[in-house]
Amino acid sequence: MINSTSGPNLVFPKGGWENDETVEQAAVREAVEEAGVRGDLLHFLGYYSFKSKTLQDEFCPEGLCKAAMFALLVKEELQFWPEQSTRQRSWLTIPEAMERCRHQWMRMALEEGFLKWHEDTSKGENNLISSDLSLEQD
Repeated sequence: MINSTSGPNLVFPKGGWENDETVEQAAVREAVEEAGVRGDLLHFLGYYSFKSKTLQDEFCPEGLCKAAMFALLVKEELQFWPEQSTRQRSWLTIPEAMERCRHQWMRMALEEGFLKWHEDTSKGENNLISSDLSLEQD
C-alpha cells in the first residue's frame, strides 16, 4: 500500500487509464508510478464504485468512479520511481491493511475480492506475495 497524498492512512495505487492502453496495462503502469513496484497481474478481483471529489464537475456532480482491482505478484521493488517524493510504500499483513486502509470501498475490495481469491488459490501455498491495485475510471 502507499500513503494517501490527501489525508491519513493508506491506499492502493490507482489512477485513470489512457485511451491507448488497456485497464491491465494501466494497473501495471500505476504500480510503477505510485508504488515503485513491478510484477505480474495474477487475477482481476472485480469492480468497485466510489465517489471522487477531484472528478466532480458539471457533467458528473456526484464524481462517481469505478475501480478495477487486481492481484499483483510483486517481482521487483524499484529504488527510484516517478512519485517517490510524495509516496511511500508499506508492506502489510492483510489485517494491518484492513485497519489502515483509508477508504471503505478499498476495504471491501480487500475483503470481498482479494481475501476470497487468495484463500481459493493459496490452499497449501504459503509463499504467494500479492498486492492489490485500483484504477479510476470516470
